[in-house]
Amino acid sequence: MEILNIPTAEFRIFVLVLLRVSTLLFLFPFFGSPVVPVRVKTALSLVLAFTLWPVAAKTNPVFPPGTVSLFIYAGAELVLGISLALSARLFFAAVQLAGGIISFQMGFSMISTIDPQSGAPMTIMSQVGYLVATLLFLAFDGHHVILTALADSFYLVKPGGLFLTESLWKTMETLISAMFTLGIRMAAPPMVALFFTSCAFGMCARFVPQMNVLVLAFPVKIAVGLALFGLTLQVIYIMVGRFAAEYSALLTHMMQMMGGTGG
Repeated sequence: MEILNIPTAEFRIFVLVLLRVSTLLFLFPFFGSPVVPVRVKTALSLVLAFTLWPVAAKTNPVFPPGTVSLFIYAGAELVLGISLALSARLFFAAVQLAGGIISFQMGFSMISTIDPQSGAPMTIMSQVGYLVATLLFLAFDGHHVILTALADSFYLVKPGGLFLTESLWKTMETLISAMFTLGIRMAAPPMVALFFTSCAFGMCARFVPQMNVLVLAFPVKIAVGLALFGLTLQVIYIMVGRFAAEYSALLTHMMQMMGGTGG
């Protein structure tokens, strides 16, 4: 086809493809970070949209006439992109939750930095855990899973053919509840160790009043917290590996439900 003489129907397909791709990239962890320039994200979205345009055209989408219908289709693409990006953000939010719990137990909750990924205040342990999880996700070829899922999405969910089923809402509820469960599981070893450390210093303050517990507790809790946080990074490594291995199946299941072919 000639790039300067694009039929209206094919141009509509390209707009919907661009909306789906750009929404996912701008909201997905790492790709949607403010550290990545907007021009780079826009250029990447256009390149992927041009690449996936023929794939979407093969699905033979049918567009009803009218501008209102086109806006409805565009809204459906935005919802699809947001849903796919949210499925990954919930996992990384679990890592941030674990880091926040550990920071609170160590006494680092008063020290927060600006996260370059999101621009929001974040505790030190949360930021370290998030960056490690992001690097591990890329090392496990998680970005390849995203690109493959984008290509498959046009076969599972045609442009404008989104179905918001009850099973999809239940899946999102399960992912949200799993975020809290996973975060507490990752933070459990340091959390328990720091709890017993606080109990030990409480007993020392009771039986040895001459001891300055306030001065001694901070460095000891920091040392214990950092030592066990190093072990927690091993847990994060295992969790990210499992997530990257199962993420493709999760995206496929979600898109089948949004396409009306899954239960």
